[in-house]
Amino acid sequence: MLTWGRGRWLVPACLALGLLTACSPTVTLQPGPFAPDPVCAAVIQLLPAELAGRPQVSTTAQATVAWGATDAITLRCGVENPPPTTDRCVTVEAGGSAVDWINPEADSPLLPPNALAEGGAWTFITYGRTPAIEVVIPAATGIEQPTAVLVDLAPAIQRAPASRFCVEATTLVP
Repeated sequence: MLTWGRGRWLVPACLALGLLTACSPTVTLQPGPFAPDPVCAAVIQLLPAELAGRPQVSTTAQATVAWGATDAITLRCGVENPPPTTDRCVTVEAGGSAVDWINPEADSPLLPPNALAEGGAWTFITYGRTPAIEVVIPAATGIEQPTAVLVDLAPAIQRAPASRFCVEATTLVP
């Protein structure tokens, strides 16, 4: 009769774990130029493990997170701060404070490459926060209220200090 000692189960267990890890999806992203900023580390640590019913998955770049194996919602911390723009700026209130986001138009130079996928995507870039943070929500996710995703991200995003805020068009002087 063949008997297995406790140590003999270690090899098959490690092999099984390795196979499971190899099958886990990984989303390819480019890091932002300011990804090494310590604020990004604080933001990333506070992000939810699940977003819009999608589990967090591995990414290939520092200061990035993705949720969902296909049509992943992505977040990159440490992207370039957006310049003055006429793109829509929205304020998302959550947890007693607000986060301002620029929502670039389809032809905006602010759009990252992963937002240009077939079918389109909602792209949001924090306004007035350093480092800037970008969120891309592919249309293929079927999420009808993309700003609801921003509400869920707000507690983490608030770790990046705000120095500027959206202004309403009515407050601009001609």
